[in-house]
Amino acid sequence: MGESKRRKETLGEKYGQEPSVLPWLPIKKTQAEQFVKLSTRGAWIGIGGLVAYWVVVRLLGPMLGWWQVN
Repeated sequence: MGESKRRKETLGEKYGQEPSVLPWLPIKKTQAEQFVKLSTRGAWIGIGGLVAYWVVVRLLGPMLGWWQVN
C-alpha cells in the first residue's frame, strides 16, 4: 500500500482539505496569507500617503505661505 493511500485512510474525510491556521478558528492558511498580503500593501500605501502629506506640509506649505505675504 502506498503512502498516499495510507494517509487517505488515516485522515478519512479530511484528506485533501486545506488545514486551518488554528483548530478552533475557521480560517484557512491561504486566507491568512491573503490577509497578510493585503495588510502589507495597505501599510505601504499608508506610508506613501504619510510621506506625501509630510512633503506638502513641511516644504510646500511654507513656500505658499511666504508667496502670499510678499
